[in-house]
Parts: sequence; structure tokens; C-alpha cells
Amino acid sequence: MALTGLVFDIQRFCIHDGPGIRTVIFFKGCPLRCRWCQNPEGIDPRPEIGFSHDRCIGCGECHKACPIGAIIREGTKRIDRDLCDRCGKCVEACYAGALQLIGNPYTAEELLAEVIKDVAFFDTSGGGITLSGGEPTRQLEFLAAFLPLAKKKGLHIAMETCGYTPYDRLKAIVPFLDLILYDIKAVDPALHRRLTGQENRTILDNFDRLLRAKAEIVVRVPLIPRLTATKRHLQDVCLFLKHRGITQVNLLPYHKMGEAKLERIDSPLKALNLARLDEGRLASISSLFERAGIEALY
Repeated sequence: MALTGLVFDIQRFCIHDGPGIRTVIFFKGCPLRCRWCQNPEGIDPRPEIGFSHDRCIGCGECHKACPIGAIIREGTKRIDRDLCDRCGKCVEACYAGALQLIGNPYTAEELLAEVIKDVAFFDTSGGGITLSGGEPTRQLEFLAAFLPLAKKKGLHIAMETCGYTPYDRLKAIVPFLDLILYDIKAVDPALHRRLTGQENRTILDNFDRLLRAKAEIVVRVPLIPRLTATKRHLQDVCLFLKHRGITQVNLLPYHKMGEAKLERIDSPLKALNLARLDEGRLASISSLFERAGIEALY
């Protein structure tokens, strides 16, 4: 069988994920469990069924279509996740669109054919494609097949990453990446484990290795009220970056977009229900970085 990558979304005309107009490819699978995850449907590396209760008309067609009895007939949930084998037959039967299959396979050639449709916008704006997720490095074998094809077409390639992958595997795709958007979620190991469920030594070591390899990197720092947007944590980040000669960061203020998706996939993550940082607090955080000689953009 042909090697395939599992993609849960392709978004076009994006302007915040690298230079110019970009097409962003969202890959399934992520090793982290960030409590503020904006794409929780990208965490599970397998296809999954999403259910939007507000679209359901109660017709019962999904129940008829399911061969293993994994449909719940009452309440706001529709799928018994312990029984569901993710076959997608319920999705095919749901003409109201309440059920969706999250994650579709693409061969390298199929994905290239999909993104190359936007090449005119890339050429006129200096844009390209951005690999996102989830965490794209969870599908390194597929990327190793896809990226050379994309590069032969002259596409500018960026990748958003948490950096949690063995460097011996990561370095195989670095030559094909024009830009790496690298998230520094926490410098303190205990804080990082508490917020994401994983250690951060691999992430910070990979960051240093990429710097030594002269990779083009944009550092991104998520600002989550009470979790990462604290003075002590941000001072740690400033010190870490300053020692490495980083002079600019992108600040990523918290928003609630991902929380609306949690119920749709019955995610074990809980909504934080935090207020977005106001302009005054963002300006204060920006000033903290700038006093360390680091330009902060948001």
C-alpha cells in the first residue's frame, strides 16, 4: 500500500503562519497534551468521529448504519467511544452533517496536487505552505516523502512544531524547511510537564541543535493567563532566549477557539474558561521582552 499521511484540515488564504498567503496543512497526532490546545481534534493520531449536537435532527440513520452498536440514541453525546472502531459508516449516513470524520489519508502526490492549486497566491504574495497539526513531526516518514516533491515545485515550506521528536529523525526533513515556527511553552521542566504532560529537555535540546544548524527559526511563546503569562515564567523565557542571541519572538495570546471543539470529540481535556489578556497586559509582557533586547510581536 502507498504511504499516506493523515490530515484533518487544509486551510487556505492564511496570513499568520509564515510569510505571505499560505495554505496550512493540519496533520493528526501530537505527543503533548497542552491544556489550552487550539486543535484538540489533532491530538489523536487516528481518524476519529466528531459530533455536533446542534446539527443533529434525530433521524436515527447513524444508529441504523453502525454495524457494532456504538451509537448513543439519547442525550448530547452520540458515540460510545469505547465501542467505536472509527469506520465512518455513521458519517456517511448522516445527511444533516452532525457527524464528521476527522482525519483523511493522502498520498504525497495527492497532497501536493491539493496544495499546488494555490500556487498563484503563493507567487504573488511570497507565501507557501505551512505544516501544522497536531504535530507534523509525528508523521515524519510521510513528510520525508512529501517535502521533496513540494520543494521540487519551488514551494516555500514552513513548519509549526512543539519540537518534541528525536533530533536524529527531525534532521532528515530540516533541509526542506525554509522556516520553522518553534513553540517554547515553558523553560522550567516541572512547569512544562504539568502543562503539557511531557518533559521539555528534548524540545530545548532540539532548539539548540537547530540554531547550530543555522535553521531559520521564529520563536513563538503562548500566553495563557495564570499558566504561562506569569512574570516568573516569562523572565525564564527571556533569559533562555537572550543567552541564545534571539532578538525577536511572536507572542500567542490565549483565545477560546479550541474549547468549542472539546465536546465535539468527547475530549478528556477540560475547558480553561479563562479571559483573554487585555491590551494593557499584552503591552506589559511585550515590554518585559523588549527590556531584555527581544522584540515581541503579537
